[in-house]
Amino acid sequence: MASRLQIEGDASVLLRVTHSNLKSFAADIRFSLQMSVEAVKDKLWKKCGTSVNSMRLELYDDCKNKLCDLSDDSRPLGFYSPLDGFRIHIIDLDPSSVTSGGWLEDTSLVEKYSISEDEYNKRSGTFRKFKEQMASQNPSEFRNKMSDDYMEDLCSNIKVGDRCEVDPGEKRGVVKYVGRSEALGPGFWIGVQYDEPLGKHDGIVKGTRYFQCPPLCGAMVRPDKVKVGDYPERDPFEEDEI
Repeated sequence: MASRLQIEGDASVLLRVTHSNLKSFAADIRFSLQMSVEAVKDKLWKKCGTSVNSMRLELYDDCKNKLCDLSDDSRPLGFYSPLDGFRIHIIDLDPSSVTSGGWLEDTSLVEKYSISEDEYNKRSGTFRKFKEQMASQNPSEFRNKMSDDYMEDLCSNIKVGDRCEVDPGEKRGVVKYVGRSEALGPGFWIGVQYDEPLGKHDGIVKGTRYFQCPPLCGAMVRPDKVKVGDYPERDPFEEDEI
């Protein structure tokens, strides 16, 4: 323990620091025992923003018991005999301090910059301007990518229960779902139960169930990859004639 009468030149202590206004602020900071209380406050001001003149320091032991106030700015920190693991608690006495009101921790309290639609439309180099430029250069492609009806026309002859073949790979199965899937992207999708475990799931895609099937037999594909018709299940023991 550091003596109040004699402090070794290189002695230091690791203290926990908390703050009255900043509930989420907590730091472990090493201090020289030769530092004056005023120098300690100056070091803490740079960490938390509370000015030196508005700061009152309390010293607690590692059992959360308050030991004393560090009330004499001219005294060295070692005079108060802090030990590793003790805590300095900062009391911010300034009601208009930058730490008051909670806005340093809760960003919802901070006033956000806003701009009107007219002013935003007048600006150049915005993402909206970029999208408009891309749409003008590739109108059909851009429209397809963004449309909720993308490939809907290809689904007119595809019904749940149809036998089908899926490219690439000529994988055969049965149609289990026809419709949209927000999890996969805009437009229409076909859910297929393969005859063999050539799929990726059991009908659940990103937490949403679209159909029921055995594990690893399900797939969601675009309508242009699906052909419906007379595609019977293949005989796994069938061999080509020699």
